[in-house]
Amino acid sequence: MNSKENLVFLGMMGSGKSSIGSLVSKKLNINFIDVDIEIEKKLDLKISEIFENKGEKYFRQIEEVETLKALRNKKTAISLGGGAFLNNKIKKEVLENHISFWLNWDVKTLVNRIKDSKKRPIAHKSSKKEIEELIEKRSIIYSKAMYKINCENLTKNEIVKKIIKIYETY
Repeated sequence: MNSKENLVFLGMMGSGKSSIGSLVSKKLNINFIDVDIEIEKKLDLKISEIFENKGEKYFRQIEEVETLKALRNKKTAISLGGGAFLNNKIKKEVLENHISFWLNWDVKTLVNRIKDSKKRPIAHKSSKKEIEELIEKRSIIYSKAMYKINCENLTKNEIVKKIIKIYETY
């Protein structure tokens, strides 16, 4: 693929990748893929159940396959799982062939959104301090995205408009 057609959303769990990606896809009239939902459908298990029953390593292997498969689509908005961009194969593919958006939030906002979520296996078993450290660590990797969208104090519609404006001028 020589033109970057897919919009790829990355960021921490709770950053709004799925809801923003879905809204952007509707506005642009393109397909939307939420990789976590695809994995859940394929295995007929919730992400938390996959982590619990099969372990994180198994999940990451499936995530790599499903993410790379999703990225082969054209003109699609794709929401990556929170940890997917840490995978070097996925990161390389996204950076070389797609338009990537990091949905960035203040650490405090993200911690409040995810700290008690049972559907987020990594956050559920972590203390507030561990979640903060995870956010800081992952932010270094997310910062490699083509575009950083600072979402704090913006409505969903404002975030969507910002992304579409970037995409249309790309």
